[in-house]
Amino acid sequence: MADTLFPFNRKLLSNLTEAILFVNQTGIVLAGTKTAYTLLNCPMHSVSENVENYLDFAKLKSAEGRTSILSLKHETSNFFEVKCILVNEGVYGVILKPLTVQDGSSYRLDDNSKDCDGLLIVANDEILDCNESFANMFQYSKKELKEKRLNDLLQFKTKLTDRLWGKELESALITGNKKDGSPIYIQVIDYSNHDVKEGAKILLVKNITDQIRNEKRIEYMAYYDELTDLPNRNFFMKMLHEAIVKAKQEPTQLAVYFLDIDYFKEINETLGYSFGDKLLKALSHKLKTFLDADTFIARIGGDEFLLLQHGITSKEHSVMLAEELIAEFEKPVKIEEHDIYTSISIGISVYPSNGTSPEALLTHAQSAMHVIKEKHRNNYKMFETSISENFKSMLTMESDLRKALQKEQFELHYQPQKNLITGEIVGMEALLRWNHPEKGYIPPLDFISLAERTGLIIDIGDWVMYEACRQNKLWQGGGYDPVIVSVNLSAKQFHQKDLVSKIQHILNETGLEPKYLELEITESMAMTNEKYILNTLQQLRELGVLVSIDDFGTGYSSLRYLSVFPVTKLKIDKTFMDDNQKQNKAIVKSIIHMSHSLNMKVIAEGVETEEQIAFLKEEKCDEMQGYFLSKPLPPGKLVHLLSTG
Repeated sequence: MADTLFPFNRKLLSNLTEAILFVNQTGIVLAGTKTAYTLLNCPMHSVSENVENYLDFAKLKSAEGRTSILSLKHETSNFFEVKCILVNEGVYGVILKPLTVQDGSSYRLDDNSKDCDGLLIVANDEILDCNESFANMFQYSKKELKEKRLNDLLQFKTKLTDRLWGKELESALITGNKKDGSPIYIQVIDYSNHDVKEGAKILLVKNITDQIRNEKRIEYMAYYDELTDLPNRNFFMKMLHEAIVKAKQEPTQLAVYFLDIDYFKEINETLGYSFGDKLLKALSHKLKTFLDADTFIARIGGDEFLLLQHGITSKEHSVMLAEELIAEFEKPVKIEEHDIYTSISIGISVYPSNGTSPEALLTHAQSAMHVIKEKHRNNYKMFETSISENFKSMLTMESDLRKALQKEQFELHYQPQKNLITGEIVGMEALLRWNHPEKGYIPPLDFISLAERTGLIIDIGDWVMYEACRQNKLWQGGGYDPVIVSVNLSAKQFHQKDLVSKIQHILNETGLEPKYLELEITESMAMTNEKYILNTLQQLRELGVLVSIDDFGTGYSSLRYLSVFPVTKLKIDKTFMDDNQKQNKAIVKSIIHMSHSLNMKVIAEGVETEEQIAFLKEEKCDEMQGYFLSKPLPPGKLVHLLSTG
């Protein structure tokens, strides 16, 4: 049998120094190394020798694949680390490593396994011996350890002897302390197959400190926010679920607060994201001052936080906390050399009146927060049923908005712009229209803000830019005099890092010359981050694209900004064209004269009467647009206003 199973092993085994035996399933020795035969004091090449004569083979097979510590049957003072491995059908490999115990009163563990798990011989609390690996784990020498008790190293909640002789030992996580006081986590496996001395045990000690630390790290990441050290959304939802279960039993009310930092995005963009992180840490510290037995606080990401309040007696009770939070956040925060004044918008939902599940309470609190943030900021809002209906409507519109791009429901209408001196049409402002298949035309005011919030404005804006350039080139290809097409840019679009390269790509693809494209940005956008804005505007002008400031007069521009920014035109907001307000004319005059002094053109929008035209001509305004000339129309209905060259 040995020759048929192992025809190639004889020469190989003769060159191995390790103690290895090959046996069949009944324990008959098939082959082995000289070292193995010597350790067992077994005759080599015997065809009838059974390993069962030397070791408990039944126990080895039952622990197949795991290391055991066994003594020789005929020499109880000799111990081996033994592993039995199934290497082929009906054939086992037995690997032996000596572990010597010298006599009945003294024990010594072989130190060949310094890089392995720790081995330990104990009797009650007394350390009889250990190997170097165990000593290294605890940063002691073997001599030092023999002078210590096991309780000096390990922390047991129950009596030591109960743990060592208890059934739960091998599954237990035991905490210890190294010589320098740092913690160590171990698992202990009982390797004693019989008493080596009355009351003594041989233990294998596994250092699982790295594993435990990784598990703790993973647990931390699962339940805590790393930046602020506050619980995260997962932890909050877990606590909210438990609070609801408890509230059903008592019963009592709970309040969920959804907090959003006002103008945090602007602070990030102005002072940088590193500064924003420092601000979030400082604001988190403010929130932590509200922690007590009845509150639980979490950060769910960005500038949004959650607060759970237990045991409230009424909605008025929850309002009191909201007002305290608002007052606290109005106090300035010192970050570096800046005194930062912040405010918060808070949405509140109350259990059980506003929901009986964690998801419902969180959703309703978030809905209420969005309502107050859009209208007032620095305030709170209790959830109402009408908010939920509006929120559902918003979700429906968001879904429809995503489909609108895919199904080509968007259209561009164009409002012509006229030179007041020559009377020629010199430009067209591209205005977005949504032709919904069921609701008809939806005004931009009803969906642009939603597109901004959801980020859809980027894809929509890309489509508008391409379509406006394509249409303008189409007019030119039809023989009409070239005009400038104006496209409005949202804040999100303008702050894209690849904006300039994206516009250049669109111009190349449509074949439109840059001088026939004008980008309109709002006055407030232009003044958000002077350095970044200036850099982007300069790149656009180098590309050859024109830039105008829309709604001029409604923001907070300064002459210094206007003199530095490479802007080609100012657009007077239509609110200043109201003839009933005398001061409006004075404002319009000032804008026109200031613009001309800065070598900029001026265009007035919202022009509807002959009197307004006469006034603008008298003040030497360059251009106009409005219903007096034409309302926004589809491309095909504007060709009569365009002249052929």
